[in-house]
Amino acid sequence: MHVQRMSMDGIEYRVDPSNHDPLGITSYQTNGFFDEMFDERGDARHAAKFLVNKLAGLAAGELQLRQKAADHELLNMGITFNVYGHAAGTEKVWPFDLIPRIIEEQEWLAIEAGLKQRIRALNMFIDDMYHEQRIVKDGVFPEYMVQSSKGYLHQIQGMNPPKGIWCHITGTDLVRGSDGQVYVLEDNLRCPSGVSYVIENREVMKRTFPQLFDGQSILPVETYPEQLLKMLQYVAPEGVKDPTVVVLTPGIYNSAYFEHCFLAQQMGAELVQGSDLLVHDGYVHMRTTKGLKRVDVIYRRIDDAFLDPDCLRADSTLGVRGLMEVYRKGRVALVNAPGTGVADDKAVYAYVPKMIRYYLGEEISLPNVPTYLCADDEEREYVLDNIQDLVIKPANESGGYGIMLGPKATKEQHDQYRELIRSNPRNYVAQPMLALSTVPTLCGDRLDGRHVDLRPYILYGEDIYIVPGGLTRVALVKGSLVVNSSQGGGSKDTWVLRSKG
Repeated sequence: MHVQRMSMDGIEYRVDPSNHDPLGITSYQTNGFFDEMFDERGDARHAAKFLVNKLAGLAAGELQLRQKAADHELLNMGITFNVYGHAAGTEKVWPFDLIPRIIEEQEWLAIEAGLKQRIRALNMFIDDMYHEQRIVKDGVFPEYMVQSSKGYLHQIQGMNPPKGIWCHITGTDLVRGSDGQVYVLEDNLRCPSGVSYVIENREVMKRTFPQLFDGQSILPVETYPEQLLKMLQYVAPEGVKDPTVVVLTPGIYNSAYFEHCFLAQQMGAELVQGSDLLVHDGYVHMRTTKGLKRVDVIYRRIDDAFLDPDCLRADSTLGVRGLMEVYRKGRVALVNAPGTGVADDKAVYAYVPKMIRYYLGEEISLPNVPTYLCADDEEREYVLDNIQDLVIKPANESGGYGIMLGPKATKEQHDQYRELIRSNPRNYVAQPMLALSTVPTLCGDRLDGRHVDLRPYILYGEDIYIVPGGLTRVALVKGSLVVNSSQGGGSKDTWVLRSKG
């Protein structure tokens, strides 16, 4: 026997009382947050009703068994990541929660359009920074912001990457606030990671819980490696008809080494380290068992500073000596282009709405989170006076490091960050602490809400391609807002449901 529960729009879902609702679906609490699966009344949202039906019909303990099967599958597939300095060892199995996050196609299309708008403007901004800097001369962007940017490379001033594309691959972090609005939290344009887990999460879901997919049309994510290779080949130097593409990794101890291997294997490209490459006769070559082979496109997963000891960090052993001179002459493509870090700065992020207006003549369609620049005297005073209510972020860190959550921090931490801000105001921004949306997550034997964000992956080649949905990262600790895997977070499969009819 099933008990029918009627939602406000007349569509019903069912709970089987014979199993006494073991997951606690009927008593699920949103706790005042915007929940992606349930509304404030506890009713399943329209797109999630089919999923709630299936979860409610599970026998006691079945979801837990499937979760264990998924964890075992991840272990067998070798899906791992590295955590620097972690007491339990460097390599950990990727933490994954079996309950997917659902986005309706109509909403996804609006998000996609906003991301395309943003990436076009950011690409124009980067190009402008290394050429005429019109946005500075016209008073829209402050000159000190350029001169003090850690991501700005003076060595490539005046250079032109193939096809005029700088930010080939971007991971843009999105959050949904308590008002239901999707905001851009930050842009990641240097070496964004995580897309391999988008693909593997879907694969694990299909292997361990295929019944959830029955009767649903979910936009695919498996085509990403194909789209990535297509983009890499598109930006090859002029006149190269069958470009050789390689993935340049810093090696096995990098936190994203699994992803480097995965993407190289999926594309059929060689995975190389700096020692496998050399400059010879004005071109980059790869050492092979059959001799040297010319390389045309390098998808590099090492930071700018380590690319070439001749003109960047002299002590680098990760890059290739002479690489930047070959790049300057247009004989090799680097993806992402060196210098994109100038737009990967959390202080520069605050100016993206103005960039879109300046370069595209449009208003921003995916809004930023309100951001205070500590380099601005007036805004800095506001931050110092209200630090207990704000999130403080260093401008150039990633992975969740260096962030201080004011409402959750101690007075000593507030005082410490006040001093950090006063000593180097350019390096800090502040934002209100958003009440991030939640998604039901298996916690022990019941469902409980955990906070999430979303990182879509954007490829900029002949066209702009965005993998549907992206990586939903989830804060596995109750009440935590930190979703980074390096900080104890996990992930979920993200389903973009195709509209019916």
